[in-house]
Amino acid sequence: MQKGKINVQTENIFPVIKKFLYSDHDIFLRELISNAVDATQKLKVLSSLGKYKEELGDLTIQVKVDEKKKTLTVTDRGIGMNAEELDKYINQIAFSSAEEFVKTYMGKSETDQQALIGHFGLGFYSAFMVSKKVEVRTKTYLPEGDTKAMKWVCDGSPEYTMSEIKDHDRGTEIILHLAEDSEEYCQESRILEILKKYCKFLPVPIQFGMQKTWEKVEGEKDKDGHDKTVEVEKPRIINNVNPAWTKKPADLKEEDYNNFYHELYPMNFEEPMFHIHLNVDYPFKLTGILYFPKVKRNFEVQRDKIQLYCNQVFVTDSVEGIVPDFLTLMHGVIDSPDIPLNVSRSYLQSDPNVKKISSHIMKKVADKLEELFKNKREDFEKKWDDLKIFIIYGMVTDEKFYERAEKFFLFKNTEDQYFTFEEYKKHIEPLQTDKDKKLVYLYTSDKTEQHGFISNARERGYDVLIMDSPLDMHFINMIEHKMEKSSFARVDSDTMDKLINKEEAAISKISEDEKNKLKEIIERNIPKDKFMVNFETLQSEDMPFMIVQPEFMRRMKDMAAIGGGGMPFMANMPETYNLVVNTNNDFMLKVLNETDENKQNDLVKQFFDLAKLAQNLLKGEELTGFIKRSVSLIS
Repeated sequence: MQKGKINVQTENIFPVIKKFLYSDHDIFLRELISNAVDATQKLKVLSSLGKYKEELGDLTIQVKVDEKKKTLTVTDRGIGMNAEELDKYINQIAFSSAEEFVKTYMGKSETDQQALIGHFGLGFYSAFMVSKKVEVRTKTYLPEGDTKAMKWVCDGSPEYTMSEIKDHDRGTEIILHLAEDSEEYCQESRILEILKKYCKFLPVPIQFGMQKTWEKVEGEKDKDGHDKTVEVEKPRIINNVNPAWTKKPADLKEEDYNNFYHELYPMNFEEPMFHIHLNVDYPFKLTGILYFPKVKRNFEVQRDKIQLYCNQVFVTDSVEGIVPDFLTLMHGVIDSPDIPLNVSRSYLQSDPNVKKISSHIMKKVADKLEELFKNKREDFEKKWDDLKIFIIYGMVTDEKFYERAEKFFLFKNTEDQYFTFEEYKKHIEPLQTDKDKKLVYLYTSDKTEQHGFISNARERGYDVLIMDSPLDMHFINMIEHKMEKSSFARVDSDTMDKLINKEEAAISKISEDEKNKLKEIIERNIPKDKFMVNFETLQSEDMPFMIVQPEFMRRMKDMAAIGGGGMPFMANMPETYNLVVNTNNDFMLKVLNETDENKQNDLVKQFFDLAKLAQNLLKGEELTGFIKRSVSLIS
């Protein structure tokens, strides 16, 4: 037996290692299984090159728990180690890697410690996160020389022992004697959860015990004439060793991509809209499949759905800084060995390889969208309501994507027609250019609630866009700055004559004195703190009263409510409106000429409530009062 002491240069390295993954203990198992996969893959390569001539046999990696002994065991049938290699790789290389990692970790602030991702490099010594003692049994694949099986044991102190053992198969077996505070890791359900998270696409089969399943007995029926089934016990293989992203696109059908989507997200029962298969070898290596899910308005809850892998080992599903921010709404897998995994996010975001990968992904997404638009426009339009949030988010946050998306972005109007930027400009120029030669884009944020205003616009031959996504206010603000002599106005933000001002105001049917008298009558019947009375000479068939909310104020409030706009206090400002009084409506003369003050008040309240009703502002007690008053006026 050989006894020794690991060359410790960092004081108390084992307690630091044990503390390091305080919030993410589970990674130790990923590290151990990744090592087992590497050892197995190396043996397969040696065999393919003719340097290992024996039978490979079953290469399945075994993971076992023993609740009584409080142990967790990982066994591979890879290249194994002899005594010299065991000393070199475990006592020197693996330890120095762990020590270097701990030095880096100890020098970081608590925030940076939490920001470290990947944790690759800690490797074998991550076993001490959860173990009071670690035992390694190993036998080299080499047929000659020092081929004796070896055992290495360490109890979490710098001392270790190495000794020869008999009757051990080729490969390595790591036995973790779990610490008292980590006994959860000898529970089958806990290990199964970790394996499914980190190891479900590793390239070597991983078995974790057995599982029972029902299989059909060929040619046999039960007494009711149904297929006969029997319960059988089979090895529980955790992983799919050949996931779709590792295959060539030419070898996959649409059905294969959809099946893989549901393998990634078994609780998502909707089909994705379409996918993008990434496959790059130079100047960086990148593979993966990204899916466009159906997002619509609830875009926040869709984040953290892209899974990052390194050579088929799961790393994280938090990919900010690796893909453009707007594409974090997508689902799927990215696999790249060229993304540094044991660094802070701030370093990651400045890494040149990561920047190239991010730009490439953006380009591939833009290429796919442009291709769909050009070749299958009708299908593209059908998917627009689900695609819109991706595209607008990208245009608002990424200038390069904006330049690409100008070609395939679509406006949708209330008639469910779709237009590119250029197409829509030509569509509205004849009628929606005001007297100052400015083009006015009318829009609605709610087709149902603003129906009356939309109807008014349509009667005049104007077109109204639907802009109802959470990001539309930010988008409108941005494109107004990019488009020359153009502005956007919500259909209910002012009277139609003011929104598209084409000529001088008409002559009012009532005098200035009559306006002052009418203002007094109106203001005694409305809450003056919320509504400002404005007189306008509209067309006689227009409503007597209209309630509008100025475009600028409402837009700022909408933007502040979802974040952005630079004025967060606006979200908490009380709602204020303009009450527009149509001085050319004959009912205004009726109010002025009414001698009974009660009837006069009832008329004003009725017109006011009708205006509120058009804006969906009439509710509760006020709505009940309006209904009773309406019945009284009719009778």
